[in-house]
Amino acid sequence: MSNGESAQGIFEGYDNGEQPLPSYAAVAGLFNLIFALFLLIARKTGRPIPERMETRDIALLGVATHKLSLLLAQDAVTSPLRAPFTELQEKQSPKNVDEKPRGTGLRRSLGELVTCKFCVGQWVASFFTYGLVFAPAITRLVASIFAIVALSDHLHQTYKALTTRA
Repeated sequence: MSNGESAQGIFEGYDNGEQPLPSYAAVAGLFNLIFALFLLIARKTGRPIPERMETRDIALLGVATHKLSLLLAQDAVTSPLRAPFTELQEKQSPKNVDEKPRGTGLRRSLGELVTCKFCVGQWVASFFTYGLVFAPAITRLVASIFAIVALSDHLHQTYKALTTRA
């Protein structure tokens, strides 16, 4: 940003201002700041960063991240967390809602983040991973709860499909 170029000016011509790029940059910056703080706190407290994660932890946290990211991004019961950043489009079922981001700038960026199961998944996976470093037993317990619910959901869907076909 030399010669007096503003932060807004560096994004000029990208998309006619339709995407909140400065806000996206702020959210990405926050994500990276949290990661840097995690590394700093781990170092200051003497917590070792694992050289590699065990396959069973990757599987557990992967399934738990899948379930929790769906719950946070689409479930009706978590809609109060998303409501400041979204508009309700349609209640798809008693369990799921369809929402779209609202507002402009940071509010819109956060709305896009909290309604995207893939985007929320990145944050959830990161926090689960940080949890393995600082509180592995609690993290595995919480992740196990969400993994069990994901397995239960799959069994419900399988049962429903089999009874519908019968």
